[in-house]
Amino acid sequence: MKAPVRILYISSEITPYIPESPSATVGRYMPQAAQENGMEIRSFMPKYGCINERRNQLHEVIRLSGMNIVVNDVDRPLVIKVASIPQARIQVYFIENEDYFKRKFVFRDEKDKFFADSDERAILFAKGTLETVKKLRWQPTIIHCSGWLAALVPLYLKKTFKADPIFTDSKIIVSIYDEIGKERFSSSFAKKIIANNIKPSDVELLNTPTGTNLAKIAVKYADGVIFGSKNVSKEITDFAAKEKIPSLAYSEITEGNTAAYTSKYIKFYGKFLKE
Repeated sequence: MKAPVRILYISSEITPYIPESPSATVGRYMPQAAQENGMEIRSFMPKYGCINERRNQLHEVIRLSGMNIVVNDVDRPLVIKVASIPQARIQVYFIENEDYFKRKFVFRDEKDKFFADSDERAILFAKGTLETVKKLRWQPTIIHCSGWLAALVPLYLKKTFKADPIFTDSKIIVSIYDEIGKERFSSSFAKKIIANNIKPSDVELLNTPTGTNLAKIAVKYADGVIFGSKNVSKEITDFAAKEKIPSLAYSEITEGNTAAYTSKYIKFYGKFLKE
């Protein structure tokens, strides 16, 4: 009997928990489309403080909680919660940490300033999600990373987790959006990542810690890239071409016409499935 195709979605945003955006819309409707095409899915996002737990019926998954993730030499505790989107019949797992995700704003503060610890938030979300999937003992066929907060996942998979049997055969696809290209991260971003088989040369792009270079890191360690915005910078698209990463051009992403892009994404997945 042929093993089922399993798609792991790691998303910065998922609507209805976060207001609609191209990334949040993909996070919501791609898992549903994959499931309707006979695939098994798991979906992860951060548990931002603005998400109402009671209204969205989140509850803690005790058997998955209790891990500590080291970020910048400090142990950060994880709590894993889960909720369902009834109309889609899918579950969403939430990565919760009070230091990074309890605040009521998502990516920027009340003055619209990019959070100073955004680099550490990305590190914790990537490592925390992958450690949780290991604990689930659920082996994904394809891992689809959507949005900048998931941009480090490909790097960790190819370096830190490369020998882990849960991920050995997984193919990695990243969706890149016109999100934070002009934002700058901490000057020590690269230094914070170097550990567990990640060398300085692996992250030298982040010696200039811009949003554009973070996107390049995602592309560099991915097996495929989907351009999720019409205005993804030419610098990133040219980088993907130079790295010879298979890519899928932008398709309009709207909540009202999901088939227009989900069918193309499903077809793109097929390029990475073994016969």
